[in-house]
Amino acid sequence: MSISAERKQELIKEYAITETDTGSPEVQIAILSERIHNLTSHFKEHKKDYHSRRGLLIMVGHRRRLLDYLKAKNISNYKQLITRLGLRK
Repeated sequence: MSISAERKQELIKEYAITETDTGSPEVQIAILSERIHNLTSHFKEHKKDYHSRRGLLIMVGHRRRLLDYLKAKNISNYKQLITRLGLRK
């Protein structure tokens, strides 16, 4: 359900703004999106895993707050990020 260290490093390299960037909202949103995707596929098999579902809802809310922050600070980065991640249709 969690992501491997190698996959996390790939996401950091892909979404980082600068070379040493690990904590920007873009990187955090990308990592949360990967974790949410993994948990969503987990629930297809384990429908009654309510404890993990609570963790999923917390992650979705955290990602939503980060997206709202990014939208308020830099709308162009927000639009670019949601198209790269495929969050909106």
